[in-house]
Amino acid sequence: MSTLEGKVAIVTGASKGIGAGIAKELAAAGAAVVVDYSSDIAGAEAVAGHIRSHGGRAIAVQADVSNPKDVERLFDAAKDAFGPIDVLVNNAATFTFEPVEQVTPDQFLRHYAVNVLGDLLTIQQAIIHFEGKGGTIINLTSQGATNPPLHSVAYSSTKGAINSLTLELARELGPRGIRVNALSSGATITEGAAGLGVYEGSPYAAEFEALTPLGRLGTPKDLGKAAVFLASDDSGWITGDIIKASGGML
Repeated sequence: MSTLEGKVAIVTGASKGIGAGIAKELAAAGAAVVVDYSSDIAGAEAVAGHIRSHGGRAIAVQADVSNPKDVERLFDAAKDAFGPIDVLVNNAATFTFEPVEQVTPDQFLRHYAVNVLGDLLTIQQAIIHFEGKGGTIINLTSQGATNPPLHSVAYSSTKGAINSLTLELARELGPRGIRVNALSSGATITEGAAGLGVYEGSPYAAEFEALTPLGRLGTPKDLGKAAVFLASDDSGWITGDIIKASGGML
């Protein structure tokens, strides 16, 4: 039997990058997966199609995680398709990098609406849709929470908030059989990172590789495999932890 056979998972922001990698690995481990996306329908359908073409079960559902009504619809769609959920992966995020003087109130609030409020809204729905049987929540955070790069005040501060949210909710929800952990990535090859100049062979990539003991950038598959562990019963005694999946990058 596969590690996650019979489980149902929602992965937010899963049309590309780390979210797509996590969705694919959860499905490969046996879970039925709901691929959430905000605007990239083609990317989300491609991820869901990949999962189905490899014998898995998946649907793509549009939902802006900062919108409470969208989040309710996302979870209702998951239940209609596959039944009660067991795993929530909060990956959806937005990011910009610029000097603090250039950060506008709207930009700052948008970061918190998606990156922090979005996690709160999905967790509130997950508690309902776990239907009293317990469940697993995995929040995606970043090494930037504790070692922020320059010009990342909005983004990195949201990841610090996610670390705190994870620790508090592990304590609050543990008595209900709900485990809450965070998965902290280092420099990872994604479409978003490429847009910032971090891609294989780039000068920025070389800098990050030099800071990573394992000597390479991470991949969405690397994060996906770590997420499978945190979603599975193999990690049943782990909650309230921030698990680094960064190749040793501090």
